[in-house]
Formats: sequence, C-alpha cells, structure tokens
Amino acid sequence: MLSSSSPYVYSFALFLSLFLLFTLAPQFLPPREQQSPVPLQDELDDLHLFHQATVASSGKISHLGFTNPKPKIAFLFLTNSDLVFAPLWELFFQGHYQFYNIYIHADPSSKVSPPNWAISANFIPAIKTERASPSLISAARRLFARAIIDDPLNLYFALVSQHCIPLHSFQYIYKSLIGNPATAVRAFLTQPSHPSFIEILSDEPTLESRYIARGKEVMLPEVSFEQFRVGSQFFILSKRHALLVLKERKLWRKFRLPCLDIDSCYPEEHYFPTLLSMADPEGCSHYTLTRVNWTDSVGGHPHTYHAPEVSPELIHNLRESNSRYSYFFARKFSRDTLAPLMKIADSVIFRD
Repeated sequence: MLSSSSPYVYSFALFLSLFLLFTLAPQFLPPREQQSPVPLQDELDDLHLFHQATVASSGKISHLGFTNPKPKIAFLFLTNSDLVFAPLWELFFQGHYQFYNIYIHADPSSKVSPPNWAISANFIPAIKTERASPSLISAARRLFARAIIDDPLNLYFALVSQHCIPLHSFQYIYKSLIGNPATAVRAFLTQPSHPSFIEILSDEPTLESRYIARGKEVMLPEVSFEQFRVGSQFFILSKRHALLVLKERKLWRKFRLPCLDIDSCYPEEHYFPTLLSMADPEGCSHYTLTRVNWTDSVGGHPHTYHAPEVSPELIHNLRESNSRYSYFFARKFSRDTLAPLMKIADSVIFRD
C-alpha cells in the first residue's frame, strides 16, 4: 500500500525528469537552426558526375590529337548574387581566350542574372547553397567535375567568389602558375611539379571548437584532432588534386554531417585543407593566393572595401605577401567599388 506522500514523490519525479530533459537535451539534440543535410538525390547526381569526370581524365592529353596543347586555367565562380565585377574580369580575360575557361555555379534560389559578357562562360547545373554548410563543398566539387569533363586542358582550377577581384594581369597569373606552356602539359601528367595553392592551418585559435562542431567524437576515426586543418574558402588546385577531391568518399561522409554548433562550423573551410593535408601535404603551398582582410570582421565576414578606399596604393598593398608569390586576387569588395576599379584597371591593376 502506497503512503500518503506518494503524490509528492510522483510530482518531484516528474519535475526532476522535466528539469533533466530541458537541461541535457541541448547537448544531444541538434538546434533548430542547424543546416539541412545534402539531399540524397543531389548526392547520387554528384557521384555520377564525379565518376564521369574521373573517366574523362583517364585519357592522356597526348592521345587527344592536340598538336600544340596549351594548358588552361579554369576560373570557377561560386556565387549567390550577380557578378557585379564582370566588366573588370572581362578586361582581365581579354585577348587570352586560348588559355582559360570560365565556369559559374550560381545558387538557383538567388535569381542570379547572367552577366553580359562578350567572353564565353559556362553556367553549370547548380544547387541551393547555404553559408557554413556542406552544400558549399558540393558546389565546389561540382565545378571541378564540370571543368574537367568540359576541357582536358584545364590544368589549374581557381575557385573565386563574386566579391573577388584580380590584382594582376592575366599574363602575370598564367606565367606564375603554368610556367612554360610548351613543357607544362607533360609536367602536369608525369610529375607533381605544380603545387596547389591552398591555405592549410593547424594552429588556428578556434581549431578545437571547429573540430567538435558536430560532436566531440563524431569525426573519429577518419579524422583525429591532430589531423584536422582549417583554411581559406577560396584556393587554386592543380588537376591531380581536383581529381583527388572528386574521388574521395571517406572524409566526405563526416564533413557532410550537419553541425550542432553552427557558430564554429565552416565545412568548406575544413574539408579541403584537411583532405589535402592528409593526402599530399608536400604538394600544397599551405597558403592562399587570395588576399582577405580580417582585421575588422563582422559576423564571420571579412572587411568589405568600399569606393572611398579604392586607390593604386590599396592594390599595391593587397598584392604584398610573405610567400614567393604576390597575391593574385582579393576580396571582399562592394558594388560601389566597380567604377573606381575600372578607372585604374589598365594603369594599375593590369600593369604588373
């Protein structure tokens, strides 16, 4: 027979259960604001596309009938807004159509208007992208795959955003990356003489919080904390590394998982540096060629340059680096900088 105090016991037990539920649940359940997972159909479509790219790359360039093959740089624009700086990029590319290709992944939910370019550009089939989500990794991989399938002479792949501008002439960047076109094709095919230019950091102050953003042990055993790396969202990959990214499956299964701590989760800044650091650290520069000013960042976004800041001095300062290369590109620039940038394009930006 229950004592008269039983109702109090039940009430206390119920109160304790509710307290524990509301206290501990956030540690085990994802918050409402977590990113959406990559849809299964998108995954399947991507796997098919990546397989096509791998097969397409298996043939030697020397077997394709080129009498004087010229290596090309594939410029990959990853955007969710209009390409405001298209006029500046058009000047950059002008007269060099044999040495580049342009591919654009435009978020279909953002109503991006095709730029009125005289130069040829390829808008590839795109998916919706979210900031700080694995969808940005998928978009970059899709750009690599389309570029590899489209032209076997694409040997370098420069990932840039709609807010990026060039800091040098096309000739300067091409010569710096490719070297002698007559010997570069064979070098790309036979030896790893052309590195990828990607930032790979192991001492970033927020490294631990980024590593456990999906949970304390979720990344194990594929990626230990000692193997985890971070870096810039934008980079330049050689063809062998672009193919490595398309063939990779094991790490992707971890980095595609939604994050519990969205304030520390930037999959696109983690996946590529970690993968390349694990697979071929000697074949990477460990620094980026895209200049970004983080001195007064807001909400995870870098400093945005506005029209009054544009000057020859700014361009010269943005080029300066501590590596053997000058910076090639810079971000982040607002819409109102296009006019002043165009005014100094020929006299400053494209005069190396």
